[in-house]
Amino acid sequence: MSDNHHPAIVRRLKRADGHLRTIIEMIEQGRPCLAIAQQLQAVEGAIDNAKKALIHDHITKCIERPLKGAGSAARAPLKELRLLAKYL
Repeated sequence: MSDNHHPAIVRRLKRADGHLRTIIEMIEQGRPCLAIAQQLQAVEGAIDNAKKALIHDHITKCIERPLKGAGSAARAPLKELRLLAKYL
């Protein structure tokens, strides 16, 4: 996918990176474990969402577009992959 460097995904990951640095500071400062766990959950969710966005983008741009002119039988596995990707 050389034509797209995923700017939205990069922004998400940079935000998560900054948030993670804050969590490290929280740990070093001895902040309560509950607060740290909550923040870790937020970072984990952000990274998971970035992963999902990357996978869905790949399906659309690298798999679906090349199959655009193909018949419905050739696109059937793609349809199934899209349905399956919802469970990531």
